[in-house]
Amino acid sequence: MENIQKVCAINDVSGIGRCSLTVIIPVLSYMGIQVCPVPTAVFSAHTGYDEFVKKDLTDYLGPALDYYKRMNVRFDSVYSGFLGSEQQIDCVLDFLKSNPDSLKLVDPVMGDNGKPYKTVTQNHILRMSELVKVADMITPNITEAAILLKEKYPDTSLSSDTVKDWAQRLSDLGPGKVVITSVDLFDNTLCNVGYDDNEKSFFVVPCQYVPAHYSGSGDMFASILAGGLLKGESLKDAVCRATGFTELAIKTTYECKNEPLDGILLESCLSELYDENTPNRCIEL
Repeated sequence: MENIQKVCAINDVSGIGRCSLTVIIPVLSYMGIQVCPVPTAVFSAHTGYDEFVKKDLTDYLGPALDYYKRMNVRFDSVYSGFLGSEQQIDCVLDFLKSNPDSLKLVDPVMGDNGKPYKTVTQNHILRMSELVKVADMITPNITEAAILLKEKYPDTSLSSDTVKDWAQRLSDLGPGKVVITSVDLFDNTLCNVGYDDNEKSFFVVPCQYVPAHYSGSGDMFASILAGGLLKGESLKDAVCRATGFTELAIKTTYECKNEPLDGILLESCLSELYDENTPNRCIEL
């Protein structure tokens, strides 16, 4: 019998609006990977909605992760996403350190569109930096990259030299693999930028801009990335697949005129995840 790989996915759950665990679970499951969800909070609807009900699960998070340690459960990857407090960061930091052989992916969810989220304090940023130090791979968007590096959010296209400097400095914080998403590069071309410290290689994968924002697209991207690496893909190949599929899902959702708050039409696109006709758009920097 095939040994099914397991991912411990630490993130929130939203009832309405596809994002976080409701995106992570189907994507990784489709890739043949068992998802073991550990929710950090439960929302009636994600925070893009004007109103929502929230239940913080800090009291559950610590004991749940301690249970896995006590039972010696082996995870092929630990994937950390939305963390709502410094106490939750403490719990995940301890858990990552206790799983040295797992692929440790940290999506440092702290902000978007040039601004930190309302719940993010300076101390939260400092603690998130500690989490980044023990990660094998991080997937910040350009806003979160600027926050981690204490840089001003760029209001114009970044040069190749600047984005390489940012990726290198993020890797110097600890992770060997860095993928910065939603980078405005090459005269207003949207790109995902990758750096692999083992190979000392920088690359970009351009994607077509769509004038709409859909919740869960970052969760989808990071899930495909984690799944690809667990399946033996190189970082470049995994970023190409994640970029291509996320672009397809966004374009499909936009063409269907779906309500942006509802998130990406994931259900109708999953069968295209392993489309062998997806072009390799990786460009070396």
